[in-house]
Amino acid sequence: MGKDLMEIIAYDTNQYSGSGTSKCTVQINPASYTHEHTVNYNNQQALGSPGTTLWFKGIPPEKVSFDIYFDATGAIKSGSLASFKTQTSVDDQIKTFKDVCFTYNGSIHESNYLIISWGTLVFKCKLTSLNISYTLFKNDGTPLRAKITAAFEEAIDEGLIAKEANNQSPDLTHLVEIKEGDTLPLICYRIYGDSSYYMEVAAYNNILNFRDLTPGTKIYLPPIK
Repeated sequence: MGKDLMEIIAYDTNQYSGSGTSKCTVQINPASYTHEHTVNYNNQQALGSPGTTLWFKGIPPEKVSFDIYFDATGAIKSGSLASFKTQTSVDDQIKTFKDVCFTYNGSIHESNYLIISWGTLVFKCKLTSLNISYTLFKNDGTPLRAKITAAFEEAIDEGLIAKEANNQSPDLTHLVEIKEGDTLPLICYRIYGDSSYYMEVAAYNNILNFRDLTPGTKIYLPPIK
C-alpha cells in the first residue's frame, strides 16, 4: 500500500539530481488534484479601435494544488512505507510536511525544490501556499485531524525550459535561413515577438539593405534581454 501513496521529495537545486535530501509520504492520498495551465496575452485595446487583438506574451509556470488529511485517531491504517504512522500526532505529521515543503533551507537560502510523485503525476515545483484547517480535537484541545490545502508552482531550470520550447527563445542566438517572401521585420517578429529589432539584426549581420534579402542566405539573430 505504501508505495501507492503520494511522495514529496526535497532537493537543494532545480536540477533534481540524486535521491533528494528528504521526503514525506502522505498518510491519506488526495481525493483529487488540480493541474493548472495558463497562457498570458496582451489584450490592450487601442483607443478608438472596434475590437481587441490578443498578442501572445508567454506561458507562466504550471500549478498543482490539492487537499490532504492528517489523522491521529487510529482510524487510518498506514502502509509500512508511509512516513506518517497512526500513532504519530497531527502536529508531528504537519511538522514533517512543513520541514520538507515549507521550512527555510539555510544551505540554499530558500525553501526546498520539490518533486511530487503520485501515479502519473511527477511535478517539479516549489510550495507557494499552505493553509491548515484543524477539524477534530481531544477534550484538551489536542488536534486529532487536520486538512492541509497546498499549492505548488512549477520550478525547472532554464536549460530544460529551452529544450521544452524547442530552443525557440529570444534569449538564445538563432541561425535562420531566408526563405522566399521573408522580410527582416517579419523574421524578427517570429523570433522576438517584436518586428522593431530589424535594424539591430541588420547591423549584426552587416546587411546594408534590409529590404533586399536573398533566399537561401543564412543570418544570425542575437539574443535580446
